Amino acid sequence: MPGPLTGLKVVEMAGLGPAPFCAMMFADMGAQVVRIERPGAAAKINSTDVTARGRPALELDLRSAEGVQTVLAMVDKADILIEGFRPGVMERLGLGPDVCLARRPQLVYGRMTGWGQHGPLAKAAGHDINYISLGGALHAIGRKGEPPVPPLNLVGDFGGGAMLLAFGVLAALTEARTSGHGQVVDAAMTDGTALLSAMMFGMRAAGRWTLEREDNMLDGGAPYYRVYECADGKYVSIGSIEPQFYALLMEHCGIAQGPLRDMQNDKRRWPEFTQQLQAVFKTKTRDEWCALMEGTDVCFAPVLDWDEAVQHPHNVARGTFVEHDGVVQPAAAPRLSRTPGQAGPVRHASADEILGAWGVDRAGGSGRK
Repeated sequence: MPGPLTGLKVVEMAGLGPAPFCAMMFADMGAQVVRIERPGAAAKINSTDVTARGRPALELDLRSAEGVQTVLAMVDKADILIEGFRPGVMERLGLGPDVCLARRPQLVYGRMTGWGQHGPLAKAAGHDINYISLGGALHAIGRKGEPPVPPLNLVGDFGGGAMLLAFGVLAALTEARTSGHGQVVDAAMTDGTALLSAMMFGMRAAGRWTLEREDNMLDGGAPYYRVYECADGKYVSIGSIEPQFYALLMEHCGIAQGPLRDMQNDKRRWPEFTQQLQAVFKTKTRDEWCALMEGTDVCFAPVLDWDEAVQHPHNVARGTFVEHDGVVQPAAAPRLSRTPGQAGPVRHASADEILGAWGVDRAGGSGRK
């Protein structure tokens, strides 16, 4: 069944991290994506390059006039272009937004960077850890009295980067179908990280969030919203925020009465309550706690590693993971009821096949639009 983005044509300038992840999401949803790679790079893509799945790669030498003209001929047919280079690189290649939009006025030109297209740091190198530092998020993550802990590269590269870019591109595409005019989408991970923190900014303004780590309701400070070690050295997560869920947590922990049950939000006693719950959770293994709490309204889950996550019955039932060429990977998401997406394998095709599907020849000529 065709995906919801079937018919959409996307030119992806190959890069690292968030831009290919964004292009992967478009491909998963049925868009016709072509990844432009430097000579010799396409052959190295294999099934373990999960974010390269679902689309072919076309090798072009962008230092040559022929390579640039071929990309521009594809732009003539494209709805979207995605690039993740430093500001100014596409302009130096002759593929900047002014050039592309002059040829294809309805094109949506998506730009993914860490610092953004302008600002004092725009031209500096950086990675996810730096962008989420500047956005304020990294400072909030970690244990009290210890250095902040990087949350992998999920917040900057993917949450505040790729997904923000995808949202911005689809917003601009929707507008272009009304106005007939495309535009540039400047997706910066610093901006995206700040946006993901919107609720915390509101809580801070209301006096309900401090700048100390492990001192707030959602950062591990609250005894009812944190991770606990079990008797076997494995972990479970608890998120019993609402009073009725907290009461159920107390019941399942065998705490029938006393201050731990009745003084959920007495922040002065959170450290004491946390120590008591740490002792309780160490009395059983993770599987024993699962047997007691999983599926209840405690707001409970075992903390699984990636290998365990693939095997969990809930994920198996939903088809959360798929396998292509022996590589287990996340399925397409979110789920659409009528035109669902599908995670395809890494695709290889010849230049003639790729360009032929777009009505373009390697010299940059084009046929029908």
